[in-house]
Amino acid sequence: MSAQFAITKATATDALDVAVMVGELLVEIMNTTGILAFNFDLAETTARIEDYIDRERYFLFVARSQSGFPAGFISLTENYALYAQGAFGTIPELYVRPEHRRNKLGFYLVSQAKSFGTSRSWTRLEVTTPPLPEFEETLAFYEREGFSITGGRKLKISL
Repeated sequence: MSAQFAITKATATDALDVAVMVGELLVEIMNTTGILAFNFDLAETTARIEDYIDRERYFLFVARSQSGFPAGFISLTENYALYAQGAFGTIPELYVRPEHRRNKLGFYLVSQAKSFGTSRSWTRLEVTTPPLPEFEETLAFYEREGFSITGGRKLKISL
């Protein structure tokens, strides 16, 4: 791990810092794609993070600079599927603030996720990138970290 950052498993006290970064991530995606794809409310997101952490439905690791400033985070969920031959992890969000993107912080966060997944006996770790071609650099990052394209597209339906 870089001496510049400390990565720790988040607690509910980290919820506001993470929620602010979630908002930054969503704004970046919408600004880049030109599509208003997300609704974001800081208070609701903070409360949701606190609840997810409390119920262990969502695992977060936060990277902080030496001064304690939050520089990025990675979130993980545990899932189960027959095709995955058991439990596996999904990365719903990974965000590194722009001023920290060239110093391997994303690499360190993904490494933390891999270690956590191994400790939980996950068979794999999956991620969906933001829309392409706008986020080709994100796809290239994940490929450098050992992820491979499995085909298909992420689809959703609102309930």
